[in-house]
Amino acid sequence: MEMNAPPRHAGPTRGHGRRRLVLGILLASLSALVWRAFDLQLEEREFLRGQGEARHLRVVTVPAHRGMITDRHGEPLAISTPVDSVWANPQELIVARDRLPELAGLLGLPVDGVQQLLAGRGDREFVYLRRHVAPDLAREVMALGLPGVALQREYRRYYPAGEVAGHVLGFTNIDDIGQEGIELAYDDHLRAEPGSKQVIKDRLGHVIDEVGSIRDPRPGHDLRLSLDRRIQYLAYRELKAAVQRYNASSATAVVLDVRTGEVLAMVNQPSFNPNNRRVLQGKNYRNRAVTDVFEPGSTLKPFTIAAALESGRYQPGTVIDTTPGWFQVGRLTVRDIRDFGPIDVATVITKSSNVGASKIALDLSGEEFWQVLDRVGFGAPTGSGLPGEVAGMLTSPRRWGPVEKATLSYGYGLSVTPLQLAQAYGVLANNGIRVPVSLLARDQQPAGERVLSQTTVSDLVRMMETVVSPVGTARRAAVTGYRVAGKTGTVKKSVAGGYSDNSYVAVFAGMAPASRPRLVTVVMVNEPRGKEYYGGLVAAPAFARIMAGALRLMNITPDDPAAWQAGDADSKRDGAT
Repeated sequence: MEMNAPPRHAGPTRGHGRRRLVLGILLASLSALVWRAFDLQLEEREFLRGQGEARHLRVVTVPAHRGMITDRHGEPLAISTPVDSVWANPQELIVARDRLPELAGLLGLPVDGVQQLLAGRGDREFVYLRRHVAPDLAREVMALGLPGVALQREYRRYYPAGEVAGHVLGFTNIDDIGQEGIELAYDDHLRAEPGSKQVIKDRLGHVIDEVGSIRDPRPGHDLRLSLDRRIQYLAYRELKAAVQRYNASSATAVVLDVRTGEVLAMVNQPSFNPNNRRVLQGKNYRNRAVTDVFEPGSTLKPFTIAAALESGRYQPGTVIDTTPGWFQVGRLTVRDIRDFGPIDVATVITKSSNVGASKIALDLSGEEFWQVLDRVGFGAPTGSGLPGEVAGMLTSPRRWGPVEKATLSYGYGLSVTPLQLAQAYGVLANNGIRVPVSLLARDQQPAGERVLSQTTVSDLVRMMETVVSPVGTARRAAVTGYRVAGKTGTVKKSVAGGYSDNSYVAVFAGMAPASRPRLVTVVMVNEPRGKEYYGGLVAAPAFARIMAGALRLMNITPDDPAAWQAGDADSKRDGAT
């Protein structure tokens, strides 16, 4: 029986068919890949590049430094120094949670705090870990190589003079925005405008390429103050010494250039260091020269006499009978330290007679008296521009009775700031012309306004010179080689129900050289504790040392080589008030 054999070429034909199929699939796949590569490289190149850059392209801020603040001679008082701040992308850093203790320890942060911060900001791409770190610490942080951790360049404010000029300058916050003093008053002028640019960052947040600038940064504008850093240091040193010597609660000193109205020095105690923000306390950084008021006491008497001289009814030689050393005005008994008897108007200033001043004031109309006080600047802000400046208090003459007018004549019943008092004495020193006060340097002398006659102020300055003479109440205010004119004040502090018998404000306000005044200085010492509390004993010596140094630093020619020497005898014997 013959069997049928299989076709001879069937096996090889099926094998070739499978190979052709596989080869076809491979060729088709390769063609698809080639086409896709072609499509990606040419047709979708820009789209893909955009997608890639979107994952690594970032817009970053380009910081700019805040404007510098200098003194009148260009010496820096506030500058901005570059620093780094450490930040992180929580979404990336959380992956390396096992290394968070290492990072937290380096930054001085609690580990739990860092973990909570990252968890709470998990939906964000930027969070600060620590602002304004030292360069060495910044390098150590980056050496860890943690994902999502990077540095942000910022600027930190630095004050070379420290607490010496702290009250005037104020300070900025961590975002470099002015918070107090000049920094706040001129924040718009000083503040910088940061720029921005596009950069490409790697997975660790490092910038590997700059794509382009979006907005150029604009640094802040510089500011030149009227302060003289040398005189500022001098006033600070002497005021601090006075507070320590007399165990006072606070004190203020102001030095003015009477011709330009520029503030050459303004210091307060207690002070603060604006470089150390961790210990800032409101009671310390308050600028008492413009925010705190006090009753000026006998330092107001020159203006009482000015009103009398301006009225035309009084001359320096006009006699006032102060016998028997006290004077009854309604319910008020006005007293002198002793019976001076009949004295002229000049001696009312020399001996600081309350009886003489009150009798003169009662002879004037309220309007005559008020106008002089108003014109020299009492009851209105000086316009210094410093934040928190107050106007003080000067009531309307319509509210004055005999008692109010009498007490006002020797400095009770109104309130002033130290800067206001300095401005008013500047009128006396500047031939009766009032110029606006300025904390910014002036290249030209401003146009002033005459508020008192030249004859009146010339007579007053001569009277005030006797205050610093051996027969006056402020021998300790004398400056060797210079003629000094001024007035003491010893003021009882107001308390509930009246005035304290053991709490005082000691004041001295004066000018030099008296032949042609250039500088006015006011020293106010609040609550000196001890046996010495009179203005002629507490405030006058500090005035003398500040004025002597300032006159030398400004190369002002002495006008009296044979100037009186400060005596050591107790001025209370001569009625220092």
